[in-house]
Amino acid sequence: MTGGPLRRGGGLRAVRLGARAALFVQLAARNVRRNSRRSALTAAAMILGLAGLMWTRAIADGAHEAWVSSAVRLGTGHVAVEAPGFARSGSLADRLSAAQLAAAEAALAGPAVAPLVRATAPRLTVSGLASSATAAVPVRIEGVDPAAEAAFNPLASRTVAGAFLAANDRSGAFVGAALAHRLALGTGSRLVLTAQAAGGQITGQLVRVAGTFRSGVPEVDQGLVYIPIATARDWLGTPGAATALAVLLRSSRGTARAAAGLRAGLAPDVAVVTWQQASPALASAVRIDDWSGYAFLLILFAIVALAILNAVLMSVLNRNREFGVLRALGLTRRETGLVVFTEGLLLTAASGALGTAVGFAVTWLLWRHGLDLSALMRGDITFSGALVSPVIVPEFRAVQVLLCLAATLAIGAAASLYPARQAARIDVAEAMKFDR
Repeated sequence: MTGGPLRRGGGLRAVRLGARAALFVQLAARNVRRNSRRSALTAAAMILGLAGLMWTRAIADGAHEAWVSSAVRLGTGHVAVEAPGFARSGSLADRLSAAQLAAAEAALAGPAVAPLVRATAPRLTVSGLASSATAAVPVRIEGVDPAAEAAFNPLASRTVAGAFLAANDRSGAFVGAALAHRLALGTGSRLVLTAQAAGGQITGQLVRVAGTFRSGVPEVDQGLVYIPIATARDWLGTPGAATALAVLLRSSRGTARAAAGLRAGLAPDVAVVTWQQASPALASAVRIDDWSGYAFLLILFAIVALAILNAVLMSVLNRNREFGVLRALGLTRRETGLVVFTEGLLLTAASGALGTAVGFAVTWLLWRHGLDLSALMRGDITFSGALVSPVIVPEFRAVQVLLCLAATLAIGAAASLYPARQAARIDVAEAMKFDR
């Protein structure tokens, strides 16, 4: 029985506090509406700024995803499973055995990794020499699974002549157009590939040009040859082996999760290499571009803070008598400042929500199919061994949107502190002298 009055007393206090909080919000909302012109101008600046920020972040994230996707499709994917020493040596001595390759494929099929994976492609890579009756050129030879590679590699659809490798054509070769021109080769022409086999001996393989491609990357077009992986294994004496199992993910954002899942499911004698490790120049470029975006973000937040500070502070300076009346009616200094602080928060929250909605709507309506910059790009532009697409598809990330909103609210709250402090310091007697 003794707990009943205490509980009732606590409940009454909670009700009173809730009622006063509702009163503060009501007063703050009324003041925002009363100064409608000033509030509208401040909100418009914030809405336009945040909408612009949403657009620029969506374009930047879309561009980053396009850069990474282009690079990893020509390389070893977002994640690659390799023998630990292959990245340094490039030697067939550091290759995955058939058992290791099977273990990697089993790990990719696990519940933690499988939902992230779009495609996989085994590769048997070796440096060698491509020779014709005209010339001999050093090349990188990639033994690939034709069906898996066609789903992974964009070069399969960028043929200049002929066609990509066929599953039933063990003697076919898919070569860069610049390399074919240098060796005076056409579709159906023969060339000899020479490389060091797994046993250490130098051996050659006669192949026939099934097709040629143009990637737009000179290094690739002049020095890359694809052959069926079955042919490469027989030629190089590596039955069932591969130098890497390339993994293409649905999004680069899943790289860390996929790599962690693979490392957990594989033995220590197998290395898991992410695209950031394989292409450090590209990873650095993405980071630098991100930081430049954050610099723009800081400038925008400074503008937002000044706009809120100006609007709320001017409102305080013009309402001395009103604050005097509120103090005379029983509001404490702290509560008077809280009303002003709530005004700034309401203005910031409403502007933030509208700015996010406007930014999303405008970006989706105008550029959902991509922002075409081909008019500004003369010829092919390459970066870090990958062709940069002139069409950038915006990409909205929930984390970025939430961070922008949270930062906007934090800035709004910080900018409202000084006006709230000024309102709390107003003297009742002095305030009642104004605007009678």
